[in-house]
Amino acid sequence: MSEQKLFTKDFTLVLIGQIISLFGNAILRFALPLYLLRQTGSSTLYGIVTACSFLPMILLSLAGGVIADRANKRNIMVALDFTTAGIILAYYLLYGLLPLVPLLIVVLMLLYGIAGAYQPAVQASIPVLLSRDNILKGNSAINAVNTLANLIGPILGGVLFGLWGLAPVLILSIVCFTASAIMEIFIHIPFIRPDRKTKFWPVLKNDLKDSVFYLRKEKPVFIRVVILLALFNLVLSSVMVVGIPVMVVNILQMNDLFLGIAQASLGLGGILGGVLGGILSDKLKLRSTYLYLLLCAAAAAIMGLALFPFMLPLVGYIIICAMSIVAMAAATLFTVQLCAAIQRQTPQVLIGKIMAFVMTVSNCASPLGQALYGVLFDVSASMPYLILFGAGVLAFMISLLSKKTFANLEAQENTVQQEQTEEL
Repeated sequence: MSEQKLFTKDFTLVLIGQIISLFGNAILRFALPLYLLRQTGSSTLYGIVTACSFLPMILLSLAGGVIADRANKRNIMVALDFTTAGIILAYYLLYGLLPLVPLLIVVLMLLYGIAGAYQPAVQASIPVLLSRDNILKGNSAINAVNTLANLIGPILGGVLFGLWGLAPVLILSIVCFTASAIMEIFIHIPFIRPDRKTKFWPVLKNDLKDSVFYLRKEKPVFIRVVILLALFNLVLSSVMVVGIPVMVVNILQMNDLFLGIAQASLGLGGILGGVLGGILSDKLKLRSTYLYLLLCAAAAAIMGLALFPFMLPLVGYIIICAMSIVAMAAATLFTVQLCAAIQRQTPQVLIGKIMAFVMTVSNCASPLGQALYGVLFDVSASMPYLILFGAGVLAFMISLLSKKTFANLEAQENTVQQEQTEEL
């Protein structure tokens, strides 16, 4: 039997739709928080607004997982992209007429909430569109195009925002989301409509109950992985989300283009990690994934060097960009392996809900971390490097604690693969 190719028509359209949609998302997520930071100069307010905008994404990820398993995944993507374009258009018409902070919080909460409901549909479509042997490569490709958008988006956003302000960024984002939605109409994702004819909330409750039962009885190792990820996001991911803009804009006093390049460094690291994940897919071992978390922790600690008083701003900026590439490459390698392992070990009818559970619970601590780091950067304005050093040390300890858990996850992966081989 011939091996199924990776870039089928439908999977390729999903990839292209992701590029366009996430390109618009990237420039928007760059420009809106930057606009707030430039207008207020407050790290605390920046952290709080970022934390508030993250909450709907966490809450709607679980609902998105249930919907992804019970609705046509293509239709979910199309509807949410059109909705996003409409929200940005509404903000374009209202900004300048209403108070900045409340309007920005509402818009960011809506946009992040949609993103939380959107990603489970994309993740759940990968095992449906691709053969088992191509799942890891498919995840690598999705991560690579996502980070390609995150590479180009902030740079263009920095140029547009620096030269002409917020309006061109909003217009370009509207065009991107509309184009993505139109393209996704032509995707065919196999879908069997469930027989259950009940209202949404009972379905949501029952499906989440099934997912929790499956995790507790069949995959408790998934729960341990998620708890470790939540701790890691609280300590490290949050300091990167809040810290990079604050370090570049408030501490190093760089302009918008420099911030765009710094944010793009994360995208470049993601592309590097995605490419490596595809090339090395047959050689990567789950038991070694904790090493990627250790590398992220070390990169954050090294970033602290950029903030020493004797460090030249340009040298410090280069350190931040270089460590952003390293951290994001390691994080992407980690994400690609973990997503593929969960998808391979989970029954197809539960994939959307389980992926949503993993994303939701692992991110649940992020808003708290973002709000906390916003305050810390204001309180420790004279010694900001201590924040990065502390985050790096704590993340390093969490990474070491995760070693045994990922070894257990690999053992279960091998057991599942052996059982499937015997069935064939």
